[in-house]
Amino acid sequence: MDFVCLDRKLIVEVDGGQHLEHSASDAKRTASLEARGFRVLRFWNNQVLKDLESVKEVIWQVLMAPPPIPSPSRGEGERGSQGRERNHGETQSV
Repeated sequence: MDFVCLDRKLIVEVDGGQHLEHSASDAKRTASLEARGFRVLRFWNNQVLKDLESVKEVIWQVLMAPPPIPSPSRGEGERGSQGRERNHGETQSV
């Protein structure tokens, strides 16, 4: 995990070429984080180095988007959510 914003339950991963070899374990880890209510954004190293403004824009848009509606089946909602955000299984790779 490269960056995390606990208040917004957002994790930003910056992946290098080694992640091509470990994509299955990355997917498993992402699913685990999402199950805990985190949203995960993944960027390639070269994207961050060559197009930082676009990367920052994507992160900003995600941070400014309203949080998804909590799932009652996960014990969230009126009494149980405590501000948790869920990405509904979507990992944004950019």
